[in-house]
Amino acid sequence: MGIQPIDFIKKWKAITQTERAVSHSHFIELCNLLGEKPPTDADHDGSKYCFERGAAKTTGKKGWADVWKKECFGWEYKGKHKDLTAAFAQLQQYAPVLENPPLLIVCDFDRFRIHTNWTNSISEVHDFTLDDLRDAKIRQKLKWAWREPERLRPGKTRAELTEEAAVEFAALAQTLRARGHSPESVAHFVNRLVFCMFAEDAGLLPERIFKSMLEQAQRHPGEFPFHGSNLFRAMKDGGWIGFDQIDWFNGGLFDDDAAIPLDGDDIALVRRTANLNCSEIDTSIFGTLFERGLDPDKGSQIGAHYTHRDKITLIVDPIISRPLLAEWEDAKRAILGFSTRSRRNSKEGRSSAQHTLA
Repeated sequence: MGIQPIDFIKKWKAITQTERAVSHSHFIELCNLLGEKPPTDADHDGSKYCFERGAAKTTGKKGWADVWKKECFGWEYKGKHKDLTAAFAQLQQYAPVLENPPLLIVCDFDRFRIHTNWTNSISEVHDFTLDDLRDAKIRQKLKWAWREPERLRPGKTRAELTEEAAVEFAALAQTLRARGHSPESVAHFVNRLVFCMFAEDAGLLPERIFKSMLEQAQRHPGEFPFHGSNLFRAMKDGGWIGFDQIDWFNGGLFDDDAAIPLDGDDIALVRRTANLNCSEIDTSIFGTLFERGLDPDKGSQIGAHYTHRDKITLIVDPIISRPLLAEWEDAKRAILGFSTRSRRNSKEGRSSAQHTLA
């Protein structure tokens, strides 16, 4: 008889040992809870399912995925209350050498996050806690990672998400032009709105700050230019919106704080699009939307002018990203070496001075 959820939860709430000390035990007991075999029982040579799968990072350095199951998942543990976002970023570096498993899972013993990783699909995150394992539906979702990862495949592709956003904003651009706003100002404004959505969902803006602004504007549409200008001004120079600090965004998109007035229907359209996972929108949409704002007659060409991110990555990643990341790793080692020598020289200087005084 396998371990019961309440016993598993009680035990692992109490454990305070390091990740290295208990990660294998945790995974084996989790397998027991879910009715799955651990790697050492299921795959004796570790060719398809194993602990400590050696992998070269995209930076060229060596690393280890804590658990790997071919065509199912890569799994990375971190100690309790550690940064799971950083753990996911680390696992992403291993993913190509792990044969790009469809699921990337991170866990700190108290929290589980399943990130979907299918090519040309939007990424979804299934986030739950140790206590949530009391729920049979949550345990089933986790069990799918072993048996049926396809059950967790998102239903919408990145291209479909991008086109959905493009259609909505093409309609907004046509509406604003019909009210007499210039093509240039409409194109610029629409791209600002899309970028704010992207930046919020990608974590470049404080959480929900743009959505909250839209919610307030929906109640009082006449206040939208005031709120929009405040946000754009903060993004132009860096500043504060209430108690939230806004970083400076360069590149000219926020070269002024102009915000075109929107009515209730316009704001509802923007809110509808903002509720998509806009961090998954293909960023090359910005050129398409700018062109659409200038010439709404090109609405039939929506989706035709951007190249999918995956195709771009095939070129950019080996030629630009990996060499730059490798240079950064070398620079960090050089900085660390300089810092170490500086501390050593300072310590030797103090020791010499004390010897002289003696």
